[in-house]
Amino acid sequence: MEVFIDSILDTLKVFPFILVIYILIEFLEHKTSFSSNHRLLQGKLAPLIGTVTGIIPQCGFSVMAAKLYDKKYIRTGTLIAVFLATSDEALIVLIVNPAGAAAVAPLIAVKVVVGLIAGYAINFILRNEHLAQPEESDHEDIHAYSCGREHDGKSAVKVYFVEPLLHSLKVALYIFVVTLIFGYIFEYNEAAIISSFVGGPYVEPLITAAIGLIPNCASSAVIAQTYCEGGIMFGSMVAGLCCNAGLGFVVLLKDVKKIKRNLLLIVTVYAISVLVGIAVNGICIAAGLY
Repeated sequence: MEVFIDSILDTLKVFPFILVIYILIEFLEHKTSFSSNHRLLQGKLAPLIGTVTGIIPQCGFSVMAAKLYDKKYIRTGTLIAVFLATSDEALIVLIVNPAGAAAVAPLIAVKVVVGLIAGYAINFILRNEHLAQPEESDHEDIHAYSCGREHDGKSAVKVYFVEPLLHSLKVALYIFVVTLIFGYIFEYNEAAIISSFVGGPYVEPLITAAIGLIPNCASSAVIAQTYCEGGIMFGSMVAGLCCNAGLGFVVLLKDVKKIKRNLLLIVTVYAISVLVGIAVNGICIAAGLY
């Protein structure tokens, strides 16, 4: 019972911060449009813009990128840069958790570097990729709404308070569940379970990256909270969060006619994420951090 109460109290402590962050993000998303400047989206700065955009802790931007990619507004490398940089709820979970706050800057740095390198490399390899030009497009304005939600016809209270509140409650629930599970593990002093939670520094990234592919907010939140509880290494968290593209893959998979293309994108993101995770774990071990 003590573990249960402590888990509730720990969750309640961070909930106000989560809510404030989501309200701010909602304002940002509602005012952001990405499809009006085709030259910017298709130019040399596109992977950089995609990577920086992906860092914003919300899955709506990966959905936006997937829609733009389907309309041939952006290149494959730019899409993958957004997906690799996307962290969904993870950054918020880390920021509000004392055990994870120190990992935020290194995580962002790694994801930015990986997103930029992968984005520019893939765009160079596919430099002859056909893109839609302004005269070919339907000029649809695509906004980065949270997880694909659209705000048209909704009141300001619902958009800027009710929806952030509901989203915050979901994230708080994920945090509570993971905290409770690890609370009981530590309560019974089963350290062996923690040390073998996934399978070691070079196996963990394979599993966490697969978990990251799960297309909902829970996967990134669980990966981040598991790291905060000491269940996985930093590189393993990086692998899982690089592979987590929110609902971006779901948007692409809706087009069954392009299943081969979509599977290749998934395999590419997964492979990059695993390799980066293993490399980061190796560096951490060599540096004596574990």
